[in-house]
Amino acid sequence: MKYKVDFEIELKKNTDKGLYIALEGIDGSGKTTQVEELAKYFESKGKKVVRTREPRKEGIIGDLVNQILKGELKIPPKAFQYLFSTDRVIHLEEIVLPALKEGKIVISDRSFWSAVVYGILDKSKDYDYKEANQILVAQSILSFYHQFTAPDYTFYLHIGLDEAMKRIAQKHEDNAKEIYETKDKVEAVRKGYDWLMEKFQTEITIVDGEKSIGEVTKEMINIIEK
Repeated sequence: MKYKVDFEIELKKNTDKGLYIALEGIDGSGKTTQVEELAKYFESKGKKVVRTREPRKEGIIGDLVNQILKGELKIPPKAFQYLFSTDRVIHLEEIVLPALKEGKIVISDRSFWSAVVYGILDKSKDYDYKEANQILVAQSILSFYHQFTAPDYTFYLHIGLDEAMKRIAQKHEDNAKEIYETKDKVEAVRKGYDWLMEKFQTEITIVDGEKSIGEVTKEMINIIEK
């Protein structure tokens, strides 16, 4: 039997004195570079900054996640998302929240928003983002993550598929790509972010990731400092 279930989710806001910034985007969008550029800017202003990322690639869970991403270990995609969730809980409790309480600026390469996009990808039988299925999966994911403190600013670095694949190829000249870095999956993730932008326009700011590094950094700083 089919049942229609609707519910609203209110995201938990940061109430501590620190600032939480997250960068989202497909692989190759420049998130890692911009984390460093933003960190250098705020440090030049005398701020204490914590650079971090999700998923982490160290620790018991992080090591396991890294092996799966590299294709060295295979588990069902749905199970992989549970590992991501576990890592996010530990990351939030051990890194993000303590830093925010101390008044530091936390700049993260990805946040729980990635869970929605990649969760839909891994829980769908195909890569076509059908509206009904997206809503159902997104709600089930967010019903867990609504207890997480949401970033004060989330920036989505938007780039085209061809540019993303070119950057990924440059990054992996001597190494194998990770499991989500094939062209079809990158395109599926891009579509997922497009859907996410449509549904959560007030939570996520789109930035043109194909501009120069300096221009991208400046645009985000201008938004934050307003």
